[in-house]
Amino acid sequence: MVQFPKPDVEQFFRTLLVQDFVVRPDEKQIVLSTNLNGHYNLWAMDLPNQFPYPLTFKNQSSQALHYAKSGEFMVVGFDQDGDENTQLYALQPHGGELVPLRVQEKERHFFANLSKDGKRLYYTGTKENPRFLNTYIYNLETGEEEKILEGKEAPSFLAAVSPEEKSFVFIKSFGNTYSLAYAHADGEDLLLTPVTKDQHTTSNPVYVSENEIYFLTDYDADLSYLAKFDLQTKEFTKVLEVEEEDFSTIKYNKNQNVLYLVGSYGVEDRFYQYDLSNGELKQLTTPSSVIAKVVVMESGNLYALGRDATRPFNIFKSTDQGATWEELTHYRVPGVADEELVEPEVLKYPSFDGLEIEALFFRAKEDNSNGHVILWPHGGPQSLERKWFRARFQFLINRGFSIFAPNFRGSSNYGLKFMKMVEGDWGHGPRLDNVEGLEWLIKNGYADRDKILLMGGSYGGYMALLLHGRHAEYFKAVVDIFGVSNLFSFYESVPEFWKPFMNQWVGDPVKDKEKLTEYSPITHLDGMVKPMLVIQGANDPRVVKEESDQIVDALREKGRDVEYLVLEDEGHGFTKKENEIKVDRKILEFFDRFVD
Repeated sequence: MVQFPKPDVEQFFRTLLVQDFVVRPDEKQIVLSTNLNGHYNLWAMDLPNQFPYPLTFKNQSSQALHYAKSGEFMVVGFDQDGDENTQLYALQPHGGELVPLRVQEKERHFFANLSKDGKRLYYTGTKENPRFLNTYIYNLETGEEEKILEGKEAPSFLAAVSPEEKSFVFIKSFGNTYSLAYAHADGEDLLLTPVTKDQHTTSNPVYVSENEIYFLTDYDADLSYLAKFDLQTKEFTKVLEVEEEDFSTIKYNKNQNVLYLVGSYGVEDRFYQYDLSNGELKQLTTPSSVIAKVVVMESGNLYALGRDATRPFNIFKSTDQGATWEELTHYRVPGVADEELVEPEVLKYPSFDGLEIEALFFRAKEDNSNGHVILWPHGGPQSLERKWFRARFQFLINRGFSIFAPNFRGSSNYGLKFMKMVEGDWGHGPRLDNVEGLEWLIKNGYADRDKILLMGGSYGGYMALLLHGRHAEYFKAVVDIFGVSNLFSFYESVPEFWKPFMNQWVGDPVKDKEKLTEYSPITHLDGMVKPMLVIQGANDPRVVKEESDQIVDALREKGRDVEYLVLEDEGHGFTKKENEIKVDRKILEFFDRFVD
């Protein structure tokens, strides 16, 4: 019999992804942003056939993807090599040349809405007001543009437009844990939640009629629930609250008069249907552990983009209101069966102050383990690690490494209070949550004290640097992927519309100078004695290249072992397959140096 070798790590590098998708109104075509040719482009599938064909050859990530109601064209958005300055174009269903709609160098355009007749494009942009943003209506027929909202006090984003375009909802974003929604109607701005001094969030507004707006909020609560605002009576109503459920998505089906809701608490999602006629809530099946996007068609058919720990992003369809799902794409790790991949174990442990921390532990299979554990502090920091596919995780597990991913204080999906714990405390509580997690692993037999490695990206890269500087004794080697090294320079270099909430999020560089100095990794250079690999995208607008440059230069001046990889055509993440492979090969080669 033919004997086949075990899967090689190369196969994990070749895993493809779906970034976003849209369905044509007649449901005869799905358009998806995917990296089938090694770069992200728009591809299409003509349903019921599922063989993809290319629409664009721009080789850039898509930040907007919306079909006109007529099905005659799409509005699509692209940046340039990760600079996040999204430009908006029109594209025909069969592809071809992109027609510029809103294109201006060094400006960013956030798609918001396209009118039912396809003639008016609503968008929020940085031009004329880079700090607080403005919102415009652009007439696709006449080329005329009207400013309908000038951002003040906080960055303001258009979030919904009423069916007859008589009113709209915008959100003032004071930060990840503080956002207020207003309905602009009859020349008046109406706050959707009651006035309060307590910070809360409001998101996902949906018009179900010209006067009824449903949305999600955690006003006067710790978890987000479904609420309603009536434009005629100007009344706020709490509609639906589910214990230990933090709702994150609303979609409306007018024909059936139902709302679809995605909810979660921790590392997995749940999916619900809420009947507006009788108030009945029904839990539906989910096609995957994590749901990234839901599309509800007039027919009642549902489409979802989801992923699991062992399956990358795929598109699913349900024709029975979420009872069953058909997988329309079939992305997997090439040549690797699902059962050969590793599902995480969900762990819970007490931190230094008794706070319970939830974590994922991906254990390398016993016959393949090299005994080493990689600590992965996630990015954000107001995000989390979930049961979702990461090729980087699975190929490292394939090579014998186990991975520990704690959702330290400040992580999302555990309530507003928990999420706020990182604000003004980037370098104390979350750092000790990670340290306590390592101690718990060692005590409970998950890790050996002398076989621990460290890797993180973005805030996780910041935490990797800080843990290295203050707790180097735990680690054999460290990988920092576009991590913040100096909170003072980071404060000054972030995108302009981030700056209004930096004082709350990170701290005031004047009033909190002592604390920000202590929390800056560059303060702790003397403790960074272990070998390091630093990776950075040259076009990163969030954590700029200078953040990595300064830590690398400072450590090299001290004679430390530091490798530095810069990707000239990437930003805050790696969107080109050849770059992704280069990065992952480098990480693997680096870590392999320290396996006994």
